[in-house]
Amino acid sequence: MSGEQIGEQVRGWIAEFVLELLRTQTMERVVARLDAAVLAGSPELDEPDLRRDLAASTRAHARVVLGGLATDTDDLALPEEAHVLARTIARRGLDVRVLLRAYRTGLAEALAVMTETVGEGRMPPELERAVLLRMFERSTTWMGLSVEALTGTFMAERERVLRDALNTRTELVRALLAGTAVDVDQASIGLGYRLSQRHLAFLLWTGDAGGEEPGSPLDRAAARIAATLGATGLLTVAASASGLWAWAAIDDDAEIVERIARCEVAAPVRVAFGLPGTHVDGFVASHREAVAARRVAERGSRAVTSYREVEIAYLAGVDTAAMRGLIARELRGLTGIDPVATRLRATLHAYLRAQRSPEEAARILGVHKNTVRYRIHRVEEILGHPVSERALALEIALDCVAAYGIS
Repeated sequence: MSGEQIGEQVRGWIAEFVLELLRTQTMERVVARLDAAVLAGSPELDEPDLRRDLAASTRAHARVVLGGLATDTDDLALPEEAHVLARTIARRGLDVRVLLRAYRTGLAEALAVMTETVGEGRMPPELERAVLLRMFERSTTWMGLSVEALTGTFMAERERVLRDALNTRTELVRALLAGTAVDVDQASIGLGYRLSQRHLAFLLWTGDAGGEEPGSPLDRAAARIAATLGATGLLTVAASASGLWAWAAIDDDAEIVERIARCEVAAPVRVAFGLPGTHVDGFVASHREAVAARRVAERGSRAVTSYREVEIAYLAGVDTAAMRGLIARELRGLTGIDPVATRLRATLHAYLRAQRSPEEAARILGVHKNTVRYRIHRVEEILGHPVSERALALEIALDCVAAYGIS
């Protein structure tokens, strides 16, 4: 049999094959078989709405491919039903690998159907090989084109869903911070974060106005901080290209000071913490405190700042001129930048924070208690009065120096 004769017979046999498969009952049996294979390999799709979209996509694909086989055309348009399935999978939050696996499984089962049908045709071996080769070539080519186009559909839909979810979450957070009355349960669902719990707000930022991907490396830093805090939940909202707002859900804040002290960030990332708060009021207050702590942190160089540590400095720093007057008046001869003045200020600060205990101050500073006593005696000589006379004012002045620097 010549090549031309084989080609003619191949076209004739395929035309009959296509007509048979396009019969409604036959088509539905094939669609059911293909879908069953896909669902067995991708159980994530075994849900009523997804099964419906899968069946519609399989049926539409079959009609397009069979039509192409019968007309010998290479110009096949991907059916809209296939795009619908790809978008549905993306909306359900499933991975693109689910889509790819569904198509690989569907192709394998379709080729099995073709092989069985051809085998039942009792045609000459050379004709059987030619028919199978043509079907395999057309099916695999169609598979490649479909996957390429539908991967693009999937990614575009996933980006849209993520963008919409992010916008909704951002709007909800801003409404809460603005004091807008919201349904707490509905807002919690929209945020994916329970508001009726205890929160610790923190802000992350860098000095860089841009970034690689939105949120990174700030999102990664937020996740590490939440783990260090022992958080049971985490909510993050992008504040800008270089800033992130975050809330960690904490069950118990008994050791929160120690946990914050263990939090670390790598330059250029910096972080500022608020104080723990409960329910919506605590959610808002903790964020407000984190914002205040950041304002203090931005005037210094520390990587990790807690509002608990800088609250007094923040309040005093509202009026910069008054704060500088307080520092100059209270610290007098201790305002130098030389090593001796710096060491005496550090000792006095530790001493006051330790409730004027030389032993505790020595432990904090890592020196002998007699060294602390000597330095406090020297401080009192410079100030011209006992530390106890102006203890509160001195501690406030030293808090301000620690937060904003000596000049």
